[in-house]
Amino acid sequence: MTEDARRNRIAWDRMSGDFAVSGRRNWQKTDPSWGIWGVRESEVQVLGEVSGKAVLEHGCGNAYFSSWLARRGARVVGLDNSPRQLGHARAFQDEFGVAFPLVLADGAHVPLADESFDIVFSEYGAGLWVDPECMIAEASRLLRPGGLLAFLTNGAILQLCWPMEEERAGTTLVRDYFGMRRDSNPADGSVEFHLPHGEWIRLLRRHRFAIEDLIEVRPPEGATSRWQFVSLEWARRWPCEEIWKARKIGD
Repeated sequence: MTEDARRNRIAWDRMSGDFAVSGRRNWQKTDPSWGIWGVRESEVQVLGEVSGKAVLEHGCGNAYFSSWLARRGARVVGLDNSPRQLGHARAFQDEFGVAFPLVLADGAHVPLADESFDIVFSEYGAGLWVDPECMIAEASRLLRPGGLLAFLTNGAILQLCWPMEEERAGTTLVRDYFGMRRDSNPADGSVEFHLPHGEWIRLLRRHRFAIEDLIEVRPPEGATSRWQFVSLEWARRWPCEEIWKARKIGD
């Protein structure tokens, strides 16, 4: 395990209890949605039909998203780096009667077979918390030819306007775009990863992905979120979240 993965495991084990209430609330839902504004999958059409498909949630947390897909007939595996997050996921599986495999592993080194999935996705999972080179390489290895990679992460513009030491994003550029990659959070010791769009494109192409879409999420008017790092007014003007969709190219 890398030092960054170790730091993230410690941080997420510590934070896991803070996500238990929202996790139970999300497990009670049946309609998949993305990000802090809860934009519905039926509106953004990221994953499409999942019934019968082998799906890996690459950084599942307490696995609420996996539970939504399992109820829709997907053959889901949830993987996460935090034992305590997976402990909550197992408790929710028992509580709600939705069962699927859960795997404890560093997202940069997934202990699963090559070309064993039709979809690899993450919502604030590996796309944010795993070094991008490792995350994309693992997704390419795990996906069958023609398989879908999808991941939601912080929008690039948000990162430029939101210093890690501040509680909320502002409306001016305060960070460099060129050279953006690794951020260490001084509050909890966790490590995030962000890339400029051009670097994401080159990285995906290098690992045999054809980019299908970049969805820059815009919440609807009146949307609410429990997160305070960005206001609705801000997110209606600039994308605070982005979802990348790419398809693995066959031989």
